[in-house]
Amino acid sequence: MARGSSGLVAGLTAAAVAVVCFLAYQASANAPDSVAAPSASESSGPSARPSEKPAPSKDPLAVPEDSDTGTRVVYGLKDRRVWIVDDKEKVLRTFTVMPSSVDPLPGVYGVTSRSGTIKGSDGVLIEHVVRFTNVGDVSVGFSAAQDGSMKSPDPTRKTGGVRMKRADGNALWTFATVGVKVVVVP
Repeated sequence: MARGSSGLVAGLTAAAVAVVCFLAYQASANAPDSVAAPSASESSGPSARPSEKPAPSKDPLAVPEDSDTGTRVVYGLKDRRVWIVDDKEKVLRTFTVMPSSVDPLPGVYGVTSRSGTIKGSDGVLIEHVVRFTNVGDVSVGFSAAQDGSMKSPDPTRKTGGVRMKRADGNALWTFATVGVKVVVVP
């Protein structure tokens, strides 16, 4: 063989090996669990069964299943999140909130009143206040601080303002007119 052809053969061999390695990797990455190689922790004895695929995790931003139906605002106490849902069950917007020091009980409420701009019970100037219930003598509703803050409430004071960012407050204000359903879930 001529000296130049041995370099060509070596180059072709290296390219072929690279292609085979790529195809082997692609096949192993896309192989179903039933044909994939068992992991070191699995038994190789006759009683070994293929491991089951874990159930897909629920979308953390999906509206909670126990949140009623129809046009509504959903407030998840544990998630510290609000969902704005239209009449076709489509989530129009979801966002995090800072809960008040007084939580409403889980249940179905309706928007009872709204205020454009006022001073909150914590002394902060707030806007787009959407009230939906009272807990004792504390009015509970959604609002946005005009300075954009979402500070944790003073636990020694009874406040009912569920705070959100101003852009989220604008969206909620537009959607949640008097009478719109508010569903509070644990």
